[in-house]
Amino acid sequence: MAEIINLNKARKLKARREAAARAAENRARHGRSKTQKQQDAATEAESRRRLEQHKREERDDPPSDRPNGPKAV
Repeated sequence: MAEIINLNKARKLKARREAAARAAENRARHGRSKTQKQQDAATEAESRRRLEQHKREERDDPPSDRPNGPKAV
């Protein structure tokens, strides 16, 4: 005689197994080591620092007050 099973439990168990398999695949695909994360953070910080160095300073005075600036008519 066949074993009697609860179909709801079987369905949920199947869903849990599929979710676990999907999670393992995502960990392998997207997981990075601590060293890789630190290296990426250092590279990002260096990029931001270089960008800040190349920014021009803004002046507080309006363009009409500057010497050689546009003249108000």
